Amino acid sequence: MLLDTLKTMLAIYGPTGQEGKVAEKVQEMLSGKVDSMKVDVMGNLIVEKKGQEDGKTIMFSAHMDHIGLIVTDIEDTGYLRVTNVGGVGIDNIKGHHVTFGNGVEGVVMLQPTKGETATLAHLFVDIGAEDKADALTKVNLGDVCVYAPDCVQLGENRIASPAMDDRCACALLAQMLMEVENPVNTIVGVFSTQEEVGLRGATTAAYQVAPDFGVALDVTGWGDTPEVKLPAIQLGKGAAIKFMDRSHIATPILRDALIAAAEKANAPYQREILPYGGTDGAAIQHSRCGVPAGTLSIPCRYVHSACETIDMRDMESALAILKEFVNTKL
Repeated sequence: MLLDTLKTMLAIYGPTGQEGKVAEKVQEMLSGKVDSMKVDVMGNLIVEKKGQEDGKTIMFSAHMDHIGLIVTDIEDTGYLRVTNVGGVGIDNIKGHHVTFGNGVEGVVMLQPTKGETATLAHLFVDIGAEDKADALTKVNLGDVCVYAPDCVQLGENRIASPAMDDRCACALLAQMLMEVENPVNTIVGVFSTQEEVGLRGATTAAYQVAPDFGVALDVTGWGDTPEVKLPAIQLGKGAAIKFMDRSHIATPILRDALIAAAEKANAPYQREILPYGGTDGAAIQHSRCGVPAGTLSIPCRYVHSACETIDMRDMESALAILKEFVNTKL
């Protein structure tokens, strides 16, 4: 069931700033399974499942957006000039198949640099247009392309796909909301927008929700491929409970409660110390006068590439931890 939810999430077009189709699908999946749902002015989908009267309110945030390229110019020859929306790396994107929201397909290439250092300005997208006029019948300035959906299984437990960051966490949050009944604590699930450009959706969502505690659900880095040893995280060894990253230090009471939930659920987990990056946990923690917050992470190889890779055993571990955590007296 969790794998089916994941595959559904991965197939949806939803670059940063255009997450509406993802929100619609989540609403469809959660219809009748939560107490309320709303989409706010930032495009965040905020759903609530009420807990017991003496419980706390816990905000969980998983971001719907994924990285892409926005069209900045169209050359007379029909090639599209682009720049990044989110953390797009030249080495990751060049030579890859991309798709626009209207279904137009393209390939991203890098022009010869003639001794210059390659930058995003050297990228172009070929959509098969004969010239500029032909290209304008297919796309326009401001349109955004993303890695084309391509979900594949690697071995028995691993899945590779674009948009795993952070659709795997969207799937995790949706699955938890569908499975948990009568939780001790009130669950506010935020499917947030514009995380990849500065945690923008979670910032406004945390302010309006005003939770007692907050947990970001996101991917983290990996340290189990050739010549990559940090962070000390391995696929298949369990979900990662964050101690710190570049954006925030997890609040000890929240971090320890997640560890206790993992141990009570007999779910494998790893301790995460990430020397870069950030999550919606920082936005929640900084909200109003401060909120105890942290992050539960899914180990993911090749982040921001077309083949972001996770292990379903880590997803199952995270789900078990969350189901125990929402029923913990905080």
